[in-house]
Amino acid sequence: MPKVAIVMGSKSDWPTMQQAALMLEKLGVDYEAKVVSAHRTPQLLTEFAEQAADLGFQVIIGGAGGAAHLLRHDRRAYSFTCIWRAGSL
Repeated sequence: MPKVAIVMGSKSDWPTMQQAALMLEKLGVDYEAKVVSAHRTPQLLTEFAEQAADLGFQVIIGGAGGAAHLLRHDRRAYSFTCIWRAGSL
């Protein structure tokens, strides 16, 4: 079963991203939810992307006020990972 990271730009995104978490729970998929802001903590985002595969993540679901900020805004961050990524607005 894949291990999934649910990554959001701020805690205020949780009500939306919680829906993904609830579905993963129903499917029996392990996940971790993290707040990683591409704007406020770009280095943390880069570090997470570099380490995601080594931490066992196989999928990253990114959500923010515009998921593009997590998945596209800081392209250099996600250029460090080959993990499949999906965005949620």
